[in-house]
Amino acid sequence: MTDRNDDTPVSRLPVTETVNAFVAFLFAASAPVAIILSAGVHGGLTEVDLASWIFAAFVVNGALSIGMSVAFRQPLAFFWTIPGTVLVGTALESMSLAEVVGAYLLTAALLLVLGLTGWVKAAMDRLPMPIVMGMVAGVFVQFGLDWILAFETDFVLVAAMTATFFALTAMPRAQKVFPPMIGVLIVGLAILAYQGNGAAPALNGDRIFAAPQLYAPEFTLAATLELVVPLAITVIAAQNAQGIVILRAAGHTPPVNAITTACGGASLVAAAFGSVSSCLTGPSNAILVSGGARERQWLAAVLLGSFAILFGVFAPVVTSLLLATPAAFLSTLAGLALLRTLQAAFQTSFGPTFPLGGLVAFLVTLAGLPIFNIGAPFWGLVFGLLASLLLERDSFAKE
Repeated sequence: MTDRNDDTPVSRLPVTETVNAFVAFLFAASAPVAIILSAGVHGGLTEVDLASWIFAAFVVNGALSIGMSVAFRQPLAFFWTIPGTVLVGTALESMSLAEVVGAYLLTAALLLVLGLTGWVKAAMDRLPMPIVMGMVAGVFVQFGLDWILAFETDFVLVAAMTATFFALTAMPRAQKVFPPMIGVLIVGLAILAYQGNGAAPALNGDRIFAAPQLYAPEFTLAATLELVVPLAITVIAAQNAQGIVILRAAGHTPPVNAITTACGGASLVAAAFGSVSSCLTGPSNAILVSGGARERQWLAAVLLGSFAILFGVFAPVVTSLLLATPAAFLSTLAGLALLRTLQAAFQTSFGPTFPLGGLVAFLVTLAGLPIFNIGAPFWGLVFGLLASLLLERDSFAKE
């Protein structure tokens, strides 16, 4: 494991890392969970099926995040493929959950092969960075827009959190003692308490602990053709690519082959509980590297993994609490935390090389239109690369 840094100092209290981990957790446990619920209901899954899916998505990937981050001393946060979740919701309309689980297992095996052979790293090393960052910008710009739109929903809350962020950011000395996102979180929670949004929600059926189920797979040609390759593409090209580029931009050296192999291994376990394939997350890793010393950011990923495991175990309670939290609060937290990452993505995308390819990748990804049930981020990379191959051959010569 040549990417590991064993001399990482961990003596002081991880305040910044804890806040970043908590913000990343809030992001992962809000809108992405809603996507699982929407896709599952759309596909006819029962409440028991959905609870098992959410349990595995958080517990398995939380444990994977802890193990990989400790092993490589880098922030390596894993969750599940969001475009793959949407794809599965559509597939469940015409096939059983057992067939989908069979496709999950085959996808996991494919990811293991790709990771162990090293083919994924070879492909990632040949992708032009501006085009990849154009895709990343297309994904993340929506979080920035959601932050701005949140002003209309709750002006006082969003304005106070935003003002706190920019005030602390403008004081470099204060940031070392009181990082901006800590202030944003404290101010936001204080205003929510003042507004009376802290009432405890009623639990559905008074259930506290999750009750995961084991599912026997059924292997069919229809499920294999419809899901296996598209799911693997969403993991590698639409999700892992985001996380890898974000971590590289922050000065880390993510182990591409090990990440793909780990996604395959975790997906094998998660599939048994009815959960979609694992992936290296883009937005959560971006939040983890948004502040604090680079050599300590792996601690934030470990804390995020711990929060995820707790969420999976107590999913009914925490889900109810998060659903009671105003959307403006979560949108502002995510938008402000990802602001610097979005800035860096734009700067890299529209630099001296591959500017057209970066723009095409950005626009295709931002449009969000899936083709052949494969998410827009993948097609952003494809069409951005094609545009550069046709019209920016000089950029390849420079690279």
